[in-house]
Amino acid sequence: MTRTTASPKRRYDNTRRRARADETRARIVTAGAELVRQSSIRDWHGVTIRAVAERADVNERTVYRHFANERALRDAVMQRLEQAVGIDLTQLQLDDIGDAATRIFRHVALYPRDRRPPLDPTLAEANRRQHEALLGAVNQCAVRWPAADRTLAAAMLDVLWGVSSYERVLLDWNLDTEEAVRGMTWVIRLVEDAIRNGERPPPARRGRRDRA
Repeated sequence: MTRTTASPKRRYDNTRRRARADETRARIVTAGAELVRQSSIRDWHGVTIRAVAERADVNERTVYRHFANERALRDAVMQRLEQAVGIDLTQLQLDDIGDAATRIFRHVALYPRDRRPPLDPTLAEANRRQHEALLGAVNQCAVRWPAADRTLAAAMLDVLWGVSSYERVLLDWNLDTEEAVRGMTWVIRLVEDAIRNGERPPPARRGRRDRA
């Protein structure tokens, strides 16, 4: 009786399969990022499983293979956007914050702007008077500054004493009223001192883009 020697079993090489899965996942995340770029950076209503699947040219079941739910998908898209800006929040140092803010603002500038609903006439008038008052106060101490710098300084003060800025500090950071007021007025005084000391805003860099 002749015995036949069984050929050794070949190990299944799933390298290609993993590579294809990684490519599909990357395509799905890219599709989500593209959907965000079509609207405001703050509007993520369009980043749904169905919309992303259509954009990536895959079926919804494929999306669910890579992401357990819509929240997981959106988190991956947000990480992709952070990578595109060139920011790693896990490695952020104090000296990096200014550069990080610059990168974020310039990236956000590429998105369509939210359409703000018109203010109530009373609020619009109060807003106008506030702008004029702030600009007048800055002009008293920065008369030699270019008009653009004076306007910018007044705009920064406007943001700092804005109710929405105060509410964000209060709610997002879970501070009590006095702590929120202390923080906001601290930064306002820093800007006031800079204006009194003739410390103009740094010149704008025009015609350049930070590398992502």
